[in-house]
Amino acid sequence: MNPTNLDELHRALFEQLVDSFAHAALVGMGKLIHPARQKAEVDLEAAQHAIDMLDMLEAKTKGNLTADEERLIKQTAAMLKLNYVEVIGAASASGGQPPQADAASTGTPSPGDSAPTEPPPAEEKVRFRKKYD
Repeated sequence: MNPTNLDELHRALFEQLVDSFAHAALVGMGKLIHPARQKAEVDLEAAQHAIDMLDMLEAKTKGNLTADEERLIKQTAAMLKLNYVEVIGAASASGGQPPQADAASTGTPSPGDSAPTEPPPAEEKVRFRKKYD
């Protein structure tokens, strides 16, 4: 891409920044494969951090964005928050454990394995809950 002026360059960089936060959040939610580990892993703190960064970026740039840029950041943040709530809901339905990509990649024995099973861990206390309005 070869922008012809500074405004085009800034617009492209802004879109890339929003996209990078969205990608980081989706990787943290286990929705995309982690590029270094080559498997999907759930890291809700990382996902939360990326979403919070987008919220901060939206707040700090309020009034300085074009209509398209404002729509991009609002829609991206809304999509990520819905996905985050979905992952949290799946974690509560499975006894507090976030969903994993598959048993083979996590080292968890499948129900048909003959390996001895350990009792499920005691339910962990939730340190905090983020509420999105």
